[in-house]
Amino acid sequence: MNWLNSEAFVLLDQHIMWSDMIGNVIGLIALALGWRRSLWSWPVQFLSGVILFAAFFGHLTGSAGKQVVVMAVALWGWWQWNRGEGKDGRISVRFATWRERAYMVGAAAVGTLAVSALFHAYPTLSWDPWPDAYIFVGTIVAMYAQARGMVEFWFAWLLVDLVGVPLNFANGYAFSGFVYVLYGALVLWGLRDWWLRSREAGQPVLEGAPA
Repeated sequence: MNWLNSEAFVLLDQHIMWSDMIGNVIGLIALALGWRRSLWSWPVQFLSGVILFAAFFGHLTGSAGKQVVVMAVALWGWWQWNRGEGKDGRISVRFATWRERAYMVGAAAVGTLAVSALFHAYPTLSWDPWPDAYIFVGTIVAMYAQARGMVEFWFAWLLVDLVGVPLNFANGYAFSGFVYVLYGALVLWGLRDWWLRSREAGQPVLEGAPA
């Protein structure tokens, strides 16, 4: 598996690693499957996490740790979507309640502070504690919202992209940066699709979702 951390090619003076390229392309496919409300979004996301863990392990420990959490949330999301699968084999989508939005915003704020404090206490975990913590927690919040079928999932990804693009370029992960740009375009399309579907469906609620 050592080839995963070998150089694939050079793009704009940036050395692109096979693991960085493959992991992020698979992550992009997972997001596209999420747009289509396909259960396959989650196992594909899990596979992306495995490959990106291999990319970051040993030199970006915090980013590698993030992939472990992403894999765990992907398993939970797959379970959630299996429970809420609709008649057409796809998940129903809805807007979050104001209470759910408040919980997610609060969890994101507290989580970012806590993870940043951890990164500051252990500098080897992250070169950029604040943006790394923001992306780490934002990704989890986005995946949680996706697992619950919330349209706000796409807004969370947009907020992650705003920091993810410059951070990846700054850390030498050019391909990740380019993929985050593509994420942004896909997120806008997915947001429109889920928004319209939630209105057509009359705000369906997933089984077990809070009222």
